[in-house]
Amino acid sequence: MPPEIRIPVRDLGNLLEFHDACRVVAGLMILRNQARYSPRSDQHSLWNWLLAQTDKPQQQMGLSVRECLPRYQDEEGRAFVPRLPPTADDALRRLVKAIHRAGRLDDCLDQCFQDLSEAKAKSGDYFTRNDVVRLMVAAVDPQEGQRVLDPVCGSAGLLIGADRHVSGRTGRPSNLELTGQDVHASALHVARMNLDARNLDARLLPPMDSLARPAESSYDIVLANPPFNASWRAEPRTDDPRWSDEAAPPQDNANLAWILHIVHALAPRGRAAILMAEGAATGARHVEQRVRGRLVQDDVVECVVALPPGLFAHSRAPCCLWLLNTDKGPRDEWGSSDRRGKVLFINARKAYEQAPRRKRRLSPKGVEQVLRTLGEWREVDGQYRDEAGQCRSVTAEEIADQRYDLQPPKYTGELGIGDAPEQRQIDELAAELRDRFQESRVLEADLLRILDEL
Repeated sequence: MPPEIRIPVRDLGNLLEFHDACRVVAGLMILRNQARYSPRSDQHSLWNWLLAQTDKPQQQMGLSVRECLPRYQDEEGRAFVPRLPPTADDALRRLVKAIHRAGRLDDCLDQCFQDLSEAKAKSGDYFTRNDVVRLMVAAVDPQEGQRVLDPVCGSAGLLIGADRHVSGRTGRPSNLELTGQDVHASALHVARMNLDARNLDARLLPPMDSLARPAESSYDIVLANPPFNASWRAEPRTDDPRWSDEAAPPQDNANLAWILHIVHALAPRGRAAILMAEGAATGARHVEQRVRGRLVQDDVVECVVALPPGLFAHSRAPCCLWLLNTDKGPRDEWGSSDRRGKVLFINARKAYEQAPRRKRRLSPKGVEQVLRTLGEWREVDGQYRDEAGQCRSVTAEEIADQRYDLQPPKYTGELGIGDAPEQRQIDELAAELRDRFQESRVLEADLLRILDEL
């Protein structure tokens, strides 16, 4: 995007709560879109009136913007408009003027959300980066008419990315069935406004913790960027179809719970792309090994990609992209190679370039290399070859020999950050100690129950 049409949102982000700032930006984009493309003269008048207020130094821009923003109702039917303090007036003036001058509003809105995410990421508020969205969507390659779910949808960026992927390939609006979930009502407000700003339709479910119960439908594509290493305290349920007693996820970390939840939501030939903290692939506790063992034995793990550290403003830690597939056999419409019983590991830790403000982002060349490797591995005539330090196709038996460790550099022949033998030994000892603590807590609970029954 040319620098002259960058939208100044960081000051606004410093003055408002994260989701409120996103609501304001998306609402103004919707209003500008309506003025630009709607034949109704009142839409032009409303935007022009708001634009005129920016030249009145004594005018409280917060009140003017609140008057014009589209009204969105909460779950109780109340119209919600963010409160805009007088301290935000100057930032709002600059924002309205910049949006008026902007060209492609879709690109501008993407940039605004990314800038706000970078500004607020350290407080835990952020949306999936656009470069990562493009990789995730292209890796699962949604097709027309498919059902797409994001169970932790945030701003709906991954759903919008899926729509762009299909419409870009076909040259016409996609007919994907898009569904989004999120635990935060404020995030769902932003998602709805983000979709409306692009004239896209999606079913957004009421606010809820997606992990609380299994998905009610099955989906052809699932795209997700769950919170990394979030705490999770699930009520034990022996009848939960997402996991068995032998492969239930740990309750102190939700990473593997998210993966099992998504596996259960996939249709018989469904595919998923999940962004995960590296610990989900490497955790050495027995409970973590059991869950990964089930995933490998059930043959749903298609590929794990090690991504560069420093992609996200809130963390320098590396992460992995998990690609799941419930049918890795040969089929005409999706890969002619039979990859059952195998997992592809790709080490893309160096696939980055420097971005402004000393940030990193995935390089186009690096993304292209990951997708090319994946495509060649899926096709019989793709001429796939293992490449030391880059990629390797591994059998389920070898993965079992490695205690179901799914960290790509372990198989591609290049140790990654924190993977030195001494560190691995420390991690394994720490994991064993955590297992002992967990066993002691279970024993304590059993003893207390017996005492209560006496």
